[in-house]
Amino acid sequence: MKIKAATGLYGIIGRPVRHSLSPAMHNAAFQAMDMDAVYLAFDVDVAEKAIDAARTLGIKGLSVTVPHKQAVMACLDEIDKTARAIGAVNTVKNLEDGRLSGINTDWKGAMKALKAVTDIAGRKAVVLGAGGSARAVIFGLKQGGAIVHVANRTIEKAERLAAEFKCTFSNLKDIPEAGADILINTTSVGMGKMAGLSPVEPHVTGWFKVVMDIVYGRTPTRLLQDAQKQGCTIIEGYNMLLYQAVAQFEYWTGMNAPTKIMKQALFQEIRG
Repeated sequence: MKIKAATGLYGIIGRPVRHSLSPAMHNAAFQAMDMDAVYLAFDVDVAEKAIDAARTLGIKGLSVTVPHKQAVMACLDEIDKTARAIGAVNTVKNLEDGRLSGINTDWKGAMKALKAVTDIAGRKAVVLGAGGSARAVIFGLKQGGAIVHVANRTIEKAERLAAEFKCTFSNLKDIPEAGADILINTTSVGMGKMAGLSPVEPHVTGWFKVVMDIVYGRTPTRLLQDAQKQGCTIIEGYNMLLYQAVAQFEYWTGMNAPTKIMKQALFQEIRG
């Protein structure tokens, strides 16, 4: 890859973000499509500063990850109605007039990964967490006709989210055992300093047929390892990561994403 003065700059903002596999996917896509562009990772603690930098430097597009998916909304000029309904943005585009537009592709990525192994309509799903990723997953599940329960360490956050999306709620220790089909972790447990940990006790995974973790790494998370031992179908986080990135690329460029090449780059990076 030759970096020139006119090379377009894209990136991901978040904290932590140095573990991100998004640069591998998007740079592979740019090369495959013969685009003069590069994608980098920016570890930032304040969303507003990153958005100011995007405007000042002319950054063409940003992926937004934890903990900025909600905070970034106040910094943008335009937000599409789906992202507003979700209450979180994970993708920013610098429009030709200099305005910054935000959308959410997380829900598309999550639902495509989920629907590859199970039906959603009429299924009972428990979502762990109450942040921006949880909002996207809950939105997608509700759109698909699922019955949703949200569980979070802080019960007040679970209650507010449940009221907004019209679903039931509890803390993590009181997840309902009866009748659930799908468990989805949207918390950060399993990554960074919490790598090797699970948001729930091992036996809890046995209450579900399908267990999905949006956290990803070189090996399945502790949650997914526990679920495998219980005989569950598991969905690793890289599936959602891939499909949300495909949607991001298409939003930024207006072209069909080279999905196979992005997937190959992702798996190559995971295998190290």
